[in-house]
Amino acid sequence: MPNYNNRHFRPVQNTANGETSEETVFHYMQEGNVLTSTYSGGRIQHGHLLGLVDADGCIDMRYHQVNDRGVLMTGTCRSVPEVMPNGKIRFHETWQWTSGDGTAGSSVLEEV
Repeated sequence: MPNYNNRHFRPVQNTANGETSEETVFHYMQEGNVLTSTYSGGRIQHGHLLGLVDADGCIDMRYHQVNDRGVLMTGTCRSVPEVMPNGKIRFHETWQWTSGDGTAGSSVLEEV
C-alpha cells in the first residue's frame, strides 16, 4: 500500500461545479490505511478530508469545506493514483456533493 504521508497536492483540473483550483493546496497525512488532509486556497477558506487507502493506493474519502461565501459544503470522492514519469503522484478523482445541488464531477490533483 502506498503511503501519502506528508505529501502536498494541488488540483490541475476540475469540472465547473467544483470549488478547488490550482490555488488550493492539500496536505495529506497517513497512518496505516487512514488518510487525513487539511486544505485551503482559492475559493476554499478551510477544508478537511478523511479517507481509507486500499492496497492499490486508491482512496475512498469524505470531505467538508467552508468556501469563500462562508457556506459549508460536503461530499464524497474516489481517488485513483498514477505514478508520473518524475516519480510524483497524480490522482484522478470522481466526486459528488452531498450538500448543495448534489451534482458530481471529476478532478485531477498532482503532487507538488
